[in-house]
Amino acid sequence: MDAHATDMETDAVASAGDQGFHPYSLSLSDASHGLIVLCDHAENTLPAAYGGLGLQPDELERHIGYDIGAKALCEQVADALDATLVMSRYSRLLIDPNRGLDDPTLIMRLSDGATVPGNARHDAAERARRIDRYYRPYDDAVSRARSHVGEVTGRAPVLLSIHSFTPIWRGHPRPWHGGVLWDRDARLARPLIDGLRDDGGLIIGDNEPYTGELPGDTMNRHGTQLGLPHALLEVRQDLIHDEAGVAEWADRLVPLLRQVLALESLRDVLPAELR
Repeated sequence: MDAHATDMETDAVASAGDQGFHPYSLSLSDASHGLIVLCDHAENTLPAAYGGLGLQPDELERHIGYDIGAKALCEQVADALDATLVMSRYSRLLIDPNRGLDDPTLIMRLSDGATVPGNARHDAAERARRIDRYYRPYDDAVSRARSHVGEVTGRAPVLLSIHSFTPIWRGHPRPWHGGVLWDRDARLARPLIDGLRDDGGLIIGDNEPYTGELPGDTMNRHGTQLGLPHALLEVRQDLIHDEAGVAEWADRLVPLLRQVLALESLRDVLPAELR
């Protein structure tokens, strides 16, 4: 990624009035493959005015605060492929950038058994404030990345969002090592699923452990609705919680993505009738 293209959008931050708190990071690339790597839940950081949202610090270190390992994996993949990279810089508990504005889980009052006191009595004005100061700047950064990549490459931008999931959910072990989520456009998802399944020993979910059909989420807003090739990759958190695990997954993903990004089927925007 070009060093001069890395920025924190200080103008947007100034309008937020959070004393230098940056709601996202954006690194633009001119690489011809058109890949944009997204990390919706990169950090468990909170603006100083919100303290810890009333939670103990160890709660924010859990998966409810951010996607463990996802940021490091996004950075390694983007760096190796010279891809554009957009990452949120606030905890999903403040407001979840991977939700639609009408989603009841946009600001969580209760998350995996933990009550979030700082969210318990938020009103419409506070909701609007968080949307304006954190949600929209990140969303706008993704739009800016799309515009840049489309302009410099002359092709459809390719969106890959990387998340992580817990190995156990509500007492039940999850068998997948990873999963690829998608909705109506399988152009990126299908070759990723097939390629990862060809890596012996991996159990890769197809719309598991979650479905990719989530109206209003990041992939829906910037991928499905616009006809751009996209997929969301989930990696189990215990596999990328340390440097060795992140490096192993980066080494797995980078050569696969180089092959997939060469596919002609990813170059075009889907016509409206196929979205």
